Amino acid sequence: MAKFSGKTALITGAGSGIGHCISLQLAREGAYIVVVDLDKNAANLTLSKITANGGSGEILVCDISNNSDVTAFVKDLLEHRTIDILINNAGIAHIGNVENTTEADLDRIYSVNVKGVYNMLSAVVPAMKTRRHGVIINMASVASSVGIADRFAYSMSKGAVLSMTYSVAKDYIDCGIRCNSVSPARVHTPFVDDFLAKNYPDNSAEMFEKLSKSQPIGRMGMATEVASAVAYLCSDDAAFITGTNFPIDGGFVTLNN
Repeated sequence: MAKFSGKTALITGAGSGIGHCISLQLAREGAYIVVVDLDKNAANLTLSKITANGGSGEILVCDISNNSDVTAFVKDLLEHRTIDILINNAGIAHIGNVENTTEADLDRIYSVNVKGVYNMLSAVVPAMKTRRHGVIINMASVASSVGIADRFAYSMSKGAVLSMTYSVAKDYIDCGIRCNSVSPARVHTPFVDDFLAKNYPDNSAEMFEKLSKSQPIGRMGMATEVASAVAYLCSDDAAFITGTNFPIDGGFVTLNN
């Protein structure tokens, strides 16, 4: 029997990058995937790949920063499905220090990376608590625990995600709910390619190499590697793991000295 047979996984930001790969990984292992993304075309692309590989799921187009929208769609979903696994993957980035981060920048990052995670947790946790079963994975970052230049707002938001992970794990450990976070370093996704093309049009290859070598292992991570770690944490093989942050970083946190 497939590892996640009969289970439903709700994954935010599932239309691209890491969220896309997590969706495909869990679907291959039997989970029914609820593909949540603001981009309907991207969500449909993920779902089409899931179904092409023999999996099943559905899409939900939603702005996770909108509490009433999240509450409504989770309520509707729970009328016909349980939510066994919640992956809070959706997030946005920002580059800048405190001097060149505007209030609007800070609010935008907070609304998605922090409030969006809160909205999903507050909508899903009560149902998991009632069933006394559930797994939650929050997507943090190495920026949640070490200083990275020009990531003021982003680091703030991911530090909050890490703290929420610990709080939920502590508050609901007696309710059958496990909550962990993963903290990737630089991972090669379409976002990275777009960022380099936009900001370094004349030397994107050189900058890609520089960013890759900032990680002791000498390369960027792959989204599939993050997805494999997430799948393990969602499985019964990780039943004894909760309240833990997992760096997936090629040695970035501990070996950059």
